[in-house]
Amino acid sequence: MKKNKISKNWINKQKRDIYVRQSKVDGYRARSAYKLIEINEKFKIFQNEMSVLDIGAAPGSWSQYVSKVVKNGTLISIDLKKMENIQNSIQIEGDFTDFKIQSKIKKYFKDEINVVLSDMAVNTTGIKNLDAIQTGELCKEAMIFAKDFLSKKGIFVSKIFMGSSFNEIVALGKKIFKEVKVFKPKSSRKDSKESFIICKNLR
Repeated sequence: MKKNKISKNWINKQKRDIYVRQSKVDGYRARSAYKLIEINEKFKIFQNEMSVLDIGAAPGSWSQYVSKVVKNGTLISIDLKKMENIQNSIQIEGDFTDFKIQSKIKKYFKDEINVVLSDMAVNTTGIKNLDAIQTGELCKEAMIFAKDFLSKKGIFVSKIFMGSSFNEIVALGKKIFKEVKVFKPKSSRKDSKESFIICKNLR
């Protein structure tokens, strides 16, 4: 009974959500596209002819947006789950920490990568502090990966949750990058602890 009530509440919330409705109009697979749109408008992430890697890309809304705004570039979308095709995107099914997958990525990118994106989050347990810690670990793994693959003036954008690991992640970002900002888009739900860390220019 409790589960059914939660499901109904979630459905009602989705129906009221303007970003959910707009995503259907604009053809995005998820409302998360608007978070990246806001990030790009504020921090000027994307340019034509860029090489972009989207980690944890499923269902693909971030890659959909990148494919629209980056012309004549290279976009790779990687996830453990199989995704529907995205225009102008090379899709890899696998774990970005796997050396075999990393070798595949290197083959597609002739030079170093300009932008690494990560909207990854663990499957939620309902225990907010635990979810924040586990998602924080994903963010750290993605950041360390980005350090090895990005160009000197590269950009890293990742989901980050407010919690016990927040300061540790920001500190790691400042150790690796010259410029680090934290931003919560308007399209993030008000009751969500998520923000995004934007890191530019490797040290």
